[in-house]
Amino acid sequence: MTIGVTAVFGLIAAGSPNFAAIGCFAALWSFGVGGNLPVDSAVFLEFLPGSHQYLLTVLSIFWALAQLLATLIAWPLLGYHTCSPTQTTPCTKSENFGWRWFMITMGLFAMICFFLRFVVFTLYESPKYLMGKGNDAEAVAVIHKVAAKNQTSSSLVVEDLLIHNQASIHHQQGTDAAAALKRNLEKVNMTHVRALFRTRRLAYSTTLIMIIWAFIGLAFPLYNAFIPYTLASRGASFGDGSTYLTYRNSLIIAVLGVPGALIGGLLVETPHVGRKGALALSTTLTGVFLFCSTTARHSAALLGWNCAYNLVSNIMYAVLYAYTPEIFPTKDRGTGNALAASANRVFGIMAPIVAIYANLKTAAPVYVSGALFVAAGAL
Repeated sequence: MTIGVTAVFGLIAAGSPNFAAIGCFAALWSFGVGGNLPVDSAVFLEFLPGSHQYLLTVLSIFWALAQLLATLIAWPLLGYHTCSPTQTTPCTKSENFGWRWFMITMGLFAMICFFLRFVVFTLYESPKYLMGKGNDAEAVAVIHKVAAKNQTSSSLVVEDLLIHNQASIHHQQGTDAAAALKRNLEKVNMTHVRALFRTRRLAYSTTLIMIIWAFIGLAFPLYNAFIPYTLASRGASFGDGSTYLTYRNSLIIAVLGVPGALIGGLLVETPHVGRKGALALSTTLTGVFLFCSTTARHSAALLGWNCAYNLVSNIMYAVLYAYTPEIFPTKDRGTGNALAASANRVFGIMAPIVAIYANLKTAAPVYVSGALFVAAGAL
């Protein structure tokens, strides 16, 4: 459903009559995106055996590929169908239609993904989640369905689970409408939140990961969302800041995200590095490369530093998305992911405010962003 929300409001945004309207629709499609990200990582992890959990890190390659695809589409549409900032004549709607074509294209792509998710792919509920809720019979049924999809079989039966949890049979939940409503209402209470702070160690881990997500939530959009503007303004001072070159450079930067996700998957399985080491190293380097970008004296140097930044930031996100759900108990994993994502989004809201008061024409936002990444890496 979250993909459908993103698709619908993305398509509607293409017809926005003014900036206020597109801002409202951007908030609505972001609601869909924000709801999708925590769920995907949690469900994917819970279907993976312990020996293959590193694949959650590699999963982020699709994030990098999506950025690459979006930039590849934006380059010709916005590069050729956008009014120039230095244009002296009035900018007509037909001349500035590129962003509308872009929204339509991305909205249709999201709608196709929504269709494929419901019609082509069958997404089962996580067996771990079902067991945590006491639904052992449903969990066993899902295991057999997944085994059949993989052209194999499983000997697991409900009795095998009852050996380890004799009391589970007393916690079976009904499947009627009243029981479903009760379960949905239970999700809005604080039970799962309190569970994440049940012990000192778990409370420390939950708080720390939320702070890291919050710092990155502010630092990432503070710089990344303004990369086209930064490239254009800095490029203009070098004499080559056209919209076409700006999005061409953005495409080159996006290409580096693909190997970043693969390197992240390799590092988390590397002895003496692991998830914590890879996360600390990549996050710190992300901040360092941002600081280095302020030393650029020509467009090629600025592009090079931004490419390095995008490479290590994709390593960072790959590891972060894999590490976050692993530290939470299975039955509370969705809530933990939601708390981390919420901290990320709340601090992300402050990025445009900081950018406005810090003045995008100076290097101040870059320094703030870099310092936040280094601080997150130190944590």
